[in-house]
Formats: sequence, C-alpha cells, structure tokens
Amino acid sequence: MDVYQTEEQQVEAIKGFWKENGTAVIAGLALGFAGFIGFNVYKDKQLESEVVTSDAYQTVMESAGKEDTLFSANANKFIAENKDSSYASLTAFALAKKASSHKDWPQVAIHLNTAIDNAKNQGIKAIASIRLARVQIQLEQYTEALATLSVTLPESFKSAIEEAKGDAYFKQGKVELARNAYQAALDVEGQENNGALQMKLNDLAQLSTIAK
Repeated sequence: MDVYQTEEQQVEAIKGFWKENGTAVIAGLALGFAGFIGFNVYKDKQLESEVVTSDAYQTVMESAGKEDTLFSANANKFIAENKDSSYASLTAFALAKKASSHKDWPQVAIHLNTAIDNAKNQGIKAIASIRLARVQIQLEQYTEALATLSVTLPESFKSAIEEAKGDAYFKQGKVELARNAYQAALDVEGQENNGALQMKLNDLAQLSTIAK
C-alpha cells in the first residue's frame, strides 16, 4: 500500500480489492479450513485402523502358543485381510518360526516368501530374503538361494548377504567364489573381528592346501 499517499486512498484501495477479490479469498479460506478438517479426519481414521490392526495382530500372536492348526488358520486369515499392513510380514515370520520348530523347511520357505511379498520396507524384505536363502541352502536349492540374494537390498545387510552367498557357493563346490564372498562379508566395516567368518575363510584355505 506504499504507493498510496493518503489514508483515504489506502482505504479506497482496500475497498476496491475486497470488492473484486473478497469472494475468492473467503472461498479459499473456507476450502483450506475444510481441507484441514478433512485431513485430520483422515488421520484419525488411519490411526483408528492401525490400532484395530495392531489389536488383531496381538490376538493372532496370543494363539501362537496354542494348537498349531488354530494358529495357522488365524495367521493366514490375518495376512489375507491385512496385506497393506507391515503386520502381514511379521505374521508370516511367526508362521515361518512355527514351521521351523518342526523342521518343515519347505513350509518355512513358503512363509518367508509371503513375508517378502508383503514387506512394506526394505529392512523387513532383507531379513526375510536372507532367512529364505539359508532355508534354500538347507534344502540344497543353491541356485535358488543365490537368486534370492541377487535382488537389491540395503547396504547395511551386505555382510550377511555375502556370507550366505559364500555358504551357497561352498555347497556347490565353488571354492574360489565362496572365498570371495566370505572375504567381501569380512571386509564390511565392523566385521573385521567376526570369528565365524574368519573360520570359514581359514577352512577354505585348508581345503585348498589339501586339494593341492
């Protein structure tokens, strides 16, 4: 309003502005307020949905220590009804753990694949993928294990991924590839004192010496 020299001119300018733009401004404010209310209603409904899902997940987990068939039925039903929730992967992990207690490795693999398919973040996907690869190695499915580990996963899981690759290569008799993978795992920052990894490398060195 600095272009106006007198208070009267300023008042007239304000009147003119509101005459031309007042309806649009008021409408904009009304829409903005309505949007704010709508956003809060959406957030409230989202929170309510998350609470309901969390409660349902807890109920399923409480049945884990009971009869296996009941838990399996409850867990699979929960996953089917909550595929958009991170709880679906956690439930699949619980099913995999239950199957592993019976050494039912094919069933463990099925549940871990479900965890991967329903993973909502890369961390959960990485954990499920590494566990699946180890189960596949247990089942002597070495090519499948390497394929499972070939997808892009967070760098923070590199050591575990490389170690699992080394295990698969070793089982295939590919000693050099196994050595490279174990070394890559050991080279990850913080793993330099990993005794288990170092032992695997040492064992490979001894095998190479014997072979010669």
